[in-house]
Amino acid sequence: MNPTARKAVILLSGGIDSTTSLAMAIRDGFEPCVMTFDYGQRHIWELNAAERVAASMGIKRRITVKLDLRAIGGSALTDNIDVPKDRPSHEMGAGIPVTYVPARNTIFLSYALAWAEVLTAYDIFIGVNAVDYSGYPDCRPEFIEAFEMLANLATREGVSGQEFIVHTPLIAMTKAEIITAGSAIGVDYSLTHSCYDPTPAGLACGHCDSCIIRKKGFASAGIPDPTLYVHNP
Repeated sequence: MNPTARKAVILLSGGIDSTTSLAMAIRDGFEPCVMTFDYGQRHIWELNAAERVAASMGIKRRITVKLDLRAIGGSALTDNIDVPKDRPSHEMGAGIPVTYVPARNTIFLSYALAWAEVLTAYDIFIGVNAVDYSGYPDCRPEFIEAFEMLANLATREGVSGQEFIVHTPLIAMTKAEIITAGSAIGVDYSLTHSCYDPTPAGLACGHCDSCIIRKKGFASAGIPDPTLYVHNP
């Protein structure tokens, strides 16, 4: 690790986007301080994926924050609500689906900001995407801009004149572009997990919004999809 590298807090879920964002931060010379959340999500497979990804990239500083967003509920990922399957693309592009977790990115970025202030790290990376996504309001550029403004108003470092920057390197990219860019810098997507509703053995369902977007991304990029799906384990 470069002792003069600028520290950055990187949010890592174990999916395609956060993994690519982490790889890009490392490529750009940042010293990665990785934060993952065990927030009461439906399954452990994305947490396992985050651990694999971090190990593969030689991450030295990583923490997992435990939250219980099941106490709030209101999402198919944290409550007893069925995950939508086989939705056509026009439905995925309209409205906010039940897989949206209320205020999740606001909560995650707040924790990242707190850790960044302790570490004297003034850069935060989050793999949000506003092109191939499921309509989540906390993945939009407007939200990121507003949070960055808040970060610089609500912290000791911010009011002292030290600017926090929230990096969103993927925000204007399609999933195919993300996969192409990540593959070019050596990301191993077989380590990642995207499915909202995997089997108990961790096989991807192939039918939820996230699986559909993932499959389309690999197909459009012309890169083999390494995902283990139920129908093709």
